[in-house]
Amino acid sequence: MPAPLPARLRLVVFDLDGTLVDSSQDLCTAINRMLAALAPGAAPLSHPQVRSFVGDGARALVGRSLEAAGVAADVDPALPVFLEAYRGCLLDSTRFYPGVLDALDALRPLPLAVLTNKPGDLSRDLLAGLGAADRFARIVGGGDAPRKPDPGGLRALMAECGAAPAETVLCGDSAIDVATGRAAGAFVVGVDCGFGSAGFAQAPPDLRLPSVAGLPAALRLAAR
Repeated sequence: MPAPLPARLRLVVFDLDGTLVDSSQDLCTAINRMLAALAPGAAPLSHPQVRSFVGDGARALVGRSLEAAGVAADVDPALPVFLEAYRGCLLDSTRFYPGVLDALDALRPLPLAVLTNKPGDLSRDLLAGLGAADRFARIVGGGDAPRKPDPGGLRALMAECGAAPAETVLCGDSAIDVATGRAAGAFVVGVDCGFGSAGFAQAPPDLRLPSVAGLPAALRLAAR
């Protein structure tokens, strides 16, 4: 049964890729540059293929891409090749989804944070490059905290911001985010604009929205 909307809010935490930003084309570019470096002549992967691999962090993305491309390379040496390629195209086409910046402005009286499985340094560079890093009290990525769906990163953010689970919202685009929020006791909002919303059929969030743009209006209902 879905949890009730929080009667009092102290913290809103967002996933990054597929929730706040559409980074899939740049990730696809980086994956194909990695494949070209490791296996010259290998056929590039399509955008929809790479998009379907996003969500569990860079290591999982690389492993799935190598397998899909039929490239016999280990993930450990391939990962730094991908990360170097990705740094080179981090902001080529990545943009916020429509309405996200307005939504963040509307939520600004609350502490906002990002919790993502994307490497933390790349996450902070991406948001800084989009001119939005200062909108978040904390930007926590892979390597900074246990990888989602482990709730450790979310629990640490709640402790740092003085927010109880019942005062916390986690907004994401996949079943991984739902599992993370459930494990930490937070209210979970799922958005359909991203990469993994098909997983909501088996792991439904407490509230489902088309995108982050509708979040401020939905959360204001809790204060009435």
